Amino acid sequence: MEKKKIIIDTDPGIDDSLAIMLALVSPEVEVVGISIVCGNCPVDMGFENAKKVLKFMGRLDIPIYKGEKKPLKREYIDALDTHGKDGLGESFLENVPGYEKEIDAVTFMADILKREKCSVIALGPMTNLARLIEKDREAFEAIESIVSMGGCFKSYGNCSPVAEYNYWCDPDAAKTVYKAAFDADKKISMIGLDVTRKIVLTPTRLEYIMRKNEKAGDFIKKITKFYYDFHWEWEHIIGCVINDPLAVAYFLDKSICSGFESYVDIETGGISIGQSVVDEMAFYKMKSNAVVLNEVNTEKFWEMFFERITGINN
Repeated sequence: MEKKKIIIDTDPGIDDSLAIMLALVSPEVEVVGISIVCGNCPVDMGFENAKKVLKFMGRLDIPIYKGEKKPLKREYIDALDTHGKDGLGESFLENVPGYEKEIDAVTFMADILKREKCSVIALGPMTNLARLIEKDREAFEAIESIVSMGGCFKSYGNCSPVAEYNYWCDPDAAKTVYKAAFDADKKISMIGLDVTRKIVLTPTRLEYIMRKNEKAGDFIKKITKFYYDFHWEWEHIIGCVINDPLAVAYFLDKSICSGFESYVDIETGGISIGQSVVDEMAFYKMKSNAVVLNEVNTEKFWEMFFERITGINN
């Protein structure tokens, strides 16, 4: 089986880390690089967290590139209140020295996308991709497919009544990328809160992972404890919503989520800043630039997640 090459563009982040882990144990894909963007945590912190995950997975051979340190226009607001002071659930895992790259994330993407057939799984704000469009539109248009964990259709937001964090953090970048997709006749797969909110790592599910693989379970428990407390305080959920692994799972198996094609635009100002405006009824008479996923087979997701995560390092 020929592996599909992917770039993971991310802001790790608790659930981002789980998504990276899932990708690394999936035989269908080859992670050719990880690009870090400001989002859940600042870029330098995200870089350190990515190294921690790769060390645990025994995959420090995968290059990590630092990307944009602030949104295109608006003030940067991190999500450390959600992900903890270290961005990784206040696990305070030991840092991994070194692995600094001479080139930045956007330069890396611009170079590899014109040489290799690659897809991008975007797990954070889309600032790196927006800068790629500015730097080298040809490289952006060479992306085989884009899966974005971001936005929401009919679900309420997680940082405003209508906005999901990744698009809210840098709405101008998200708007730029959706516009470029429209111009290039591409369709972004939007894995938004409508589907990710249904992926809840409950204490029972975590206990099962720990029983099947104590090492993997202990690592996940360390990085998610803060997440559990946050979700109980703010949403009264017994468990934590792990958004980003669903984006990876959907890339691996399109039958896990279903939805519809639509034109999507992003609001960049006012009380609706960051809202993903989904023209389901085609009021704008615009061609589709997105596949909006609004249904998810949670059992199929968990079957994949359990099987692959419990097999880590076994």
